[in-house]
Amino acid sequence: MLETTKTLKLRIKDKHQAVLLSMAREVNTVWNFCNETSAKAVRERNKFLSGYDLQKLTDGFSKCDGVVIGSATTQQVCEEYATRRRQFKRARLIWRVSNPKSSRRSLGWIPFKSRAARYKAGQVHFAGQKLSLWDSYGLANYDLRAGSFCEDSRGRWYFNVQVKLPELVGPALPTPTASVGIDLGLKTCATTSDGAKIEGRFYRGLECKLGIAQRAGKKARSRAIHAKIGNQRKDMLHKFSTALVKSNAAIFVGDVASAKLVKTKMAKSTLDAGWSSLKTMLEYKSHQAGIVFEEVNEAYTTQTCSCCRCVSASSPKGRAGLRIREWTCSECESVNDRDVNAARNILALGHQRLAGGIPSATR
Repeated sequence: MLETTKTLKLRIKDKHQAVLLSMAREVNTVWNFCNETSAKAVRERNKFLSGYDLQKLTDGFSKCDGVVIGSATTQQVCEEYATRRRQFKRARLIWRVSNPKSSRRSLGWIPFKSRAARYKAGQVHFAGQKLSLWDSYGLANYDLRAGSFCEDSRGRWYFNVQVKLPELVGPALPTPTASVGIDLGLKTCATTSDGAKIEGRFYRGLECKLGIAQRAGKKARSRAIHAKIGNQRKDMLHKFSTALVKSNAAIFVGDVASAKLVKTKMAKSTLDAGWSSLKTMLEYKSHQAGIVFEEVNEAYTTQTCSCCRCVSASSPKGRAGLRIREWTCSECESVNDRDVNAARNILALGHQRLAGGIPSATR
């Protein structure tokens, strides 16, 4: 029997918001203490405190009067702080704000270690509290591990927990042998080498309603519209990525990054496309399915004809060529769709990489 790890997300019922907010304030207190202590140690002693050092300094916080979170949660906050400080290479991170009237208020977050939360009779038992939720996965069938409680912009709380999914070895299923290349863009979020396209313009579709709500000062309505846009985008990307993983044995995607484009006039369209989310979904779903997923250099894939492999004079080039959606190659006279042509070139580059192998890193 093989096992895989998966994270489940379930919504906590709204009647528990007060107690969860109280625990989130205690988590923020621990985080800010770690932030201040770590920055002081760097400034005065030129020493970076580890997660273990911070755990020793916060020992006993859970025994203070009125504190609900346990010592395991306090330790988890210290470990997370040390990890993020190393990740961003900073002596001090952003403070976590608990004031509900502050424009910089941090969304609630309560981490917990493995087996700290237990599920029984439709409720999650955590830190002496019994939290009811909508159980859409049947948590009684799983062994709960580490996770967290988190709050969204609308004040809704969710229970995120890692579980082990047993995979029973049964009759062999037909193994897909096809491969696909994916070109990421703005007019269309993603285009495959076989012609399938998805448009990721949900923000553009609701931009007018969002502007009306923001000008009227309706913050709750604005947050609801933002949540709807995010849910629509995730639903589309999940369906698209799942279909590709089920029908292909190898997936290749261009290495386009949004870091530079978000600083231009195309920032809204870039963020609306959700390139990073799609790549993440394809990567972990391909890993779980046991198929190949690779990012390839997409330089000149739009200008190169996928039929004759030539960069012809008629191919779209530069910023002026962004409006050209279909062009005829002056070398082989083939008619190419801009995005499909790029996806086919990405597929060819992926096959070349597989044929040549991936060189090992040299020391």
